[in-house]
Amino acid sequence: MQVPLYQAKAEFFRMLGHPVRIRVLELLQGGPVAVRDLLIEIEIEPSSLSQQLAVLRRAGIVVSIREGSTVSYALAGGDVAELLRAARRILTELLAGQNELLAELRQADLPLPVPHGGPGRT
Repeated sequence: MQVPLYQAKAEFFRMLGHPVRIRVLELLQGGPVAVRDLLIEIEIEPSSLSQQLAVLRRAGIVVSIREGSTVSYALAGGDVAELLRAARRILTELLAGQNELLAELRQADLPLPVPHGGPGRT
């Protein structure tokens, strides 16, 4: 039995739902990056990075490139970079909306102005 499209999409987003995987994909947007450089940028244990890279590789999102003793990773296609850019745009809009709401809330907390003439005057 074939998996429904919505379920396949949910599994895809669940696979992306790890901070290290997202960071790796962000770093790979500029082109291939050596594993040693990924380790420096992400500051995690090599075994943890290896595990996350394996998940991305199995999903077909990244490819490994071996040049001598250096192993680098690259995005398998440009669509993932576009997805990350779309996510950034969506988050920017959401946070801008939250900032506007926060400004409104702060404005509502300010004391009301006292009418000119003070109390008891007409």
